[in-house]
Amino acid sequence: MMNEKSESQQQHLETFSYDDDVTKLFVTATLIWGAVAMFLGVLVAFQLADWRLNFGIEWLTFGRLRPLHTNAAIFAFAGNGFFAGIYHSMQRLLKCRMFNDTLGRIHFWGWQLIIVCAAITLPMGLSRSKEYAELEWPIGIMITIVWVVFAVNFFGTLFKRREKHIYVAIWFYIATIVTVAVLHIVNSLAIPVSWTKSYSIYAGVQDALVQWWYGHNAVAFFLTTPFLGLMYYFVPKAANRPIYSYRLSIIHFWSLVFLYIWAGPHHLLYSALPEWVQTLGVVFSISLWAPSWGGMINGLLTIRGVWHRLRTDHTLKFLATALTFYGMSTFEGPLLSIKSVNSLAHFTSWIVGHVHSGTIGWNYFMVAGIFYYLIPYLWKTKLYSQKLGHLHFWTATIGLLFYIVSMWVAGVTQGLMWRAIDQTTGMLVYPNFVETVIRIVPMYWIRAFGGVLVLTSFLIMMYNFYKTIQGAPKKVKPEEFQAPALHAQKHEATQGHRKLEGLPAIFSVLVVIAILVGSAIEILPGLLSNHFIEENPDIKPLTALEQAGRDIYTREGCFYCHSQMIRPMPHETMRYGKRSTAAEYVYDHPFQWGSRRTGPDLARIGGKYPNMWHYRHMIDPREMTPGSIMPVYDWLIYREIDFEILPEKLTALRKVGVPYSDEEIQNAVADAKEQAESVSYMLTETGVDASIQDKEIVALIAYLQRLGVDAGESTEFQFTEENLEAEE
Repeated sequence: MMNEKSESQQQHLETFSYDDDVTKLFVTATLIWGAVAMFLGVLVAFQLADWRLNFGIEWLTFGRLRPLHTNAAIFAFAGNGFFAGIYHSMQRLLKCRMFNDTLGRIHFWGWQLIIVCAAITLPMGLSRSKEYAELEWPIGIMITIVWVVFAVNFFGTLFKRREKHIYVAIWFYIATIVTVAVLHIVNSLAIPVSWTKSYSIYAGVQDALVQWWYGHNAVAFFLTTPFLGLMYYFVPKAANRPIYSYRLSIIHFWSLVFLYIWAGPHHLLYSALPEWVQTLGVVFSISLWAPSWGGMINGLLTIRGVWHRLRTDHTLKFLATALTFYGMSTFEGPLLSIKSVNSLAHFTSWIVGHVHSGTIGWNYFMVAGIFYYLIPYLWKTKLYSQKLGHLHFWTATIGLLFYIVSMWVAGVTQGLMWRAIDQTTGMLVYPNFVETVIRIVPMYWIRAFGGVLVLTSFLIMMYNFYKTIQGAPKKVKPEEFQAPALHAQKHEATQGHRKLEGLPAIFSVLVVIAILVGSAIEILPGLLSNHFIEENPDIKPLTALEQAGRDIYTREGCFYCHSQMIRPMPHETMRYGKRSTAAEYVYDHPFQWGSRRTGPDLARIGGKYPNMWHYRHMIDPREMTPGSIMPVYDWLIYREIDFEILPEKLTALRKVGVPYSDEEIQNAVADAKEQAESVSYMLTETGVDASIQDKEIVALIAYLQRLGVDAGESTEFQFTEENLEAEE
């Protein structure tokens, strides 16, 4: 009887192998793009420390390279990193090969093509000017297609799995796939003007709400949940211990997935966003403390019995440090969402330090720890050098500490200087914004030095892995495994969450519901109703020339350093003018509130300076503002305005709600040329060549001179003999 039972079980066993080649491809891409991303990060850090490192070349300026750096770090480095981890871990967790090898290759090469397109278009200034979502609509469609390919391969593998219950890591992968799809599609909706230009369908306050619902949750569901899934797989693997608490993992997952989606509005505190939405963002951001730390504790306590191995085991060392930085970052995030703290920290370098403690301390260190496990395993060899591994760890850690501490100091310094008011006179202590910039330049140098150390650590890791792979056997026979088919297994009766883990389709639906609840409650009222936007008949759409200038402004990435949102605080209204209202932005596609003030806010800049000031400021910022760290933009004097596309731009904007008339669209070119002649008149009268009339700088000046005028705070600068004398 025993032999018959054994033979019966043997008949149900299936032999299979894993597709490790696709994992190797993603590992290689991660290392290459990681080096590129970190090099770009170091370059833009030095550009803030010394403006001359913009080199006077338009495609190498901070405003062009900054989005390239963030996209390379998030989507190229971190994206390829967690794809490698997912392809490796899910096959082993589900005891089956990926659903389709070809889909895996399409996913890999499609993702690399998207990254290459980003690397070409962003330095060219082809940008939607929405943080972490800058890529224009054709590339956005490519992202959608490749993500669907990945999803089909993922869920197809779930369908053919040989393991009944899905492990906690798979839960986080599911949440990543479905939520990123929703975020990307909703935030990317736009009306194309051409193959290289489009306008968001949302305007002003609504666009800000959707963008930071996307932006914050891109961090949550692209840089957090997939890496938490990898943590739940690789930490137990490296420690050779089961996860500390199964129950805690359930609480961690569902509370995180439900709460995270609500937290986006904490990026918009004290803005023109409705107060109730801001309050929801604060409440749910603070609530995230518990589940975030629950995940960190679950990971660290899994390692609790093997602390002695941290000195020699690079995988455990990096994973434990990553979890520590995850805990720090997820403590700091809710802290920064508290209004009193946010009023000091928002728009400052503190936020930059916070972001990098997560992306470097959490994501980079997680990838490093995972790769110290994966590369020797996949290539069937030993790590080339333990000493280089130690050097890599300490160089990266010290560099990151230099980076974070310098940005903390710079951020607090900025915030305190901006709000300093003399108690005797009631005036600003530092009325000139540039004073606050000059004071923190030494911190920029320290940050750049820390970045050099982090980049150096990455290069050390790359060399160590290169030598490891180089010394691996040239031909390795794929491992074969045996497991019973899912339908052949006898399953014990289960209930509760354990039963849900055997029903991945229902599980996925519940995840979608969890993320849609918060999204619908926060976003839909703002999109379907404008009752919170007070009417202001003085607010008019931009003219054709001013719209051309706005597109130049976004192309050059000006919003990365300048905000257009004045908060209701005494020091801000004293410095910039009356607080911003929602009505001012009803025709802004996309919004331009910004997230950083490397330079002053521009919401009320219109009429503050004459045209010649702006002209000279773009050619040589230091001539008009000694101590400025702004790059030169002298190519704007030579590049001609594309007048012919203006009717198409106004037509596209009308489709998204800007009330341009047929006459305005038909006369867009003639009206723009007429206004350009008016703007350039004062310039030519003071010695500028008459050919300036059709150059891009004229359109940009027209846009800057319009900012705040309709709101009644500024008055549009007019040509008079007195003003002419002032310019001379």
